[in-house]
Amino acid sequence: MAFVPSTDLDRSRTFFESVLGLNVDEVTPYACVARSGTTTLRITLAEEWTPQQFTVLGWTVEDIRAELAVLRQRGVDPLIFDGMGQDDDAVWTAPGGALVAWFTDPDGNVLSFTQL
Repeated sequence: MAFVPSTDLDRSRTFFESVLGLNVDEVTPYACVARSGTTTLRITLAEEWTPQQFTVLGWTVEDIRAELAVLRQRGVDPLIFDGMGQDDDAVWTAPGGALVAWFTDPDGNVLSFTQL
């Protein structure tokens, strides 16, 4: 099970369900529980939250550029980090050849896609 904080569960549910396409299994006043493949994601209500500056959650994808195009169509822009050498699609090529792109959820949590 993975956990991610949210200051607004309705907004987070919309993002994880409608933008990322996860299945929502349960909603309570304290959490929104979704599934990503076989992994449960518990989006937990936090009254106050300061986002971390590093990736807190990520997914392996088959076609990173196609996934980024879908995110852009749904109003989510990828992050660009100074000095990372990301290409025009905001994709970074890791030394081992994996392709990585980052974006944020509505609470500013840094999320990523990786194409191996």
